Amino acid sequence: MTDTTNKTDIDALNDITKVLIDSRKGYEKCAEIADESFGLRSQFQQRAKDREMLISRFQAQVRTFGGEPQTDGGALGALHRGFTQFASVFKDDKKAALEAVDDGEEHLANAIKERLDKPELQSGSRALLQEAYSSARSGEAFADSLTS
Repeated sequence: MTDTTNKTDIDALNDITKVLIDSRKGYEKCAEIADESFGLRSQFQQRAKDREMLISRFQAQVRTFGGEPQTDGGALGALHRGFTQFASVFKDDKKAALEAVDDGEEHLANAIKERLDKPELQSGSRALLQEAYSSARSGEAFADSLTS
């Protein structure tokens, strides 16, 4: 049984794990369909790998609190990833595709920010959330740099 403090941390970490899983899947899909002439495939693969490492750390932290870690993404993420079904986006409109990546990263950053506003989070959870927040902001900067 977990106490209330652990439950707050578990819920926050699992909520963000769902979005991180969606993000990883989105980057994997982007890598799969990216036109190599843009040279983005390896960058998308690296970002997917980085997200996988964050997911593992979030899941491990949930286990330390006695919780069951999230292993699936969320419904909103599946909907957001729908843009990647249009493989022609990368072939025909790199800017639109990167704007979609930017939107996904912004969604992740906002979700994390909401959890960081909870003062009752323990320091280990807060540190993981801050790391994920930095990763999301880095993803936004990555997408922005390629569209300018």
